[in-house]
Amino acid sequence: MQKLLLPFLLLAVTIASGQSKYMTKSGSMSFEASQPTFEPIEATHSAVSALLNADTGELAVLALVRGFRFPLALMEEHFNENYIESHQYPKTSFKGKITDFDKTTLNHQPQTVELTGELYMHGVTKPINMSATVTKTDELITLASSFSVKTSDFGIEIPSLVRKQIDENVQIEVSLPLQPK
Repeated sequence: MQKLLLPFLLLAVTIASGQSKYMTKSGSMSFEASQPTFEPIEATHSAVSALLNADTGELAVLALVRGFRFPLALMEEHFNENYIESHQYPKTSFKGKITDFDKTTLNHQPQTVELTGELYMHGVTKPINMSATVTKTDELITLASSFSVKTSDFGIEIPSLVRKQIDENVQIEVSLPLQPK
């Protein structure tokens, strides 16, 4: 676990040394991996942490896996114990950069930006590119993104018994209300 925390802290220190730092500890993340005609497989997380250096566009996001809440307690238990193995892989993170980010152009109108970086989940780090929208209202910068990942890309095995019920393509949505630090 210390191996996972150290890179995130180093990135946080790097970002914190900039002039325009924004952060949140109350970001939200949700995912949905349902197959049609079966019970919805979905969860939400409301304590996602993030740091943004608005001068460079560097972004770090961290979520504790056990923070995901499901409609049914049994789903949550299976998710943590059988699929994501949160006892072994307690965190998921993104480290990257908003491409060509210019904080001076931000306003209340949503702007589409591109994020490039690395997504860490279930002990696997993969490069990822995604679109996001960014808005600024007063001092609050809000970044929101919706993207898809494959469970097999992150070594998450879906047992054959439930393979027809769980979609291998997991849709993830993130919203980060970032405030000046």
